[in-house]
Amino acid sequence: MSFKIEIDKEKCIGCGSCAAICPENFEIASDGKAQVKKSDIKELGCSKQAEEMCPVQAIKIKHI
Repeated sequence: MSFKIEIDKEKCIGCGSCAAICPENFEIASDGKAQVKKSDIKELGCSKQAEEMCPVQAIKIKHI
């Protein structure tokens, strides 16, 4: 099974929790907002934790 990570840049407040929880898939871009390093992933792992911990629900992970 594969998954796709998406970030809603309008919702993102740049708190950095996703990058702290899952640095292999998330980073803070030069605009101060989160960005995805790898959008297509095979396992949820820490990406799911990052989605759940986002204070503004800007991260969505979908089955593809």
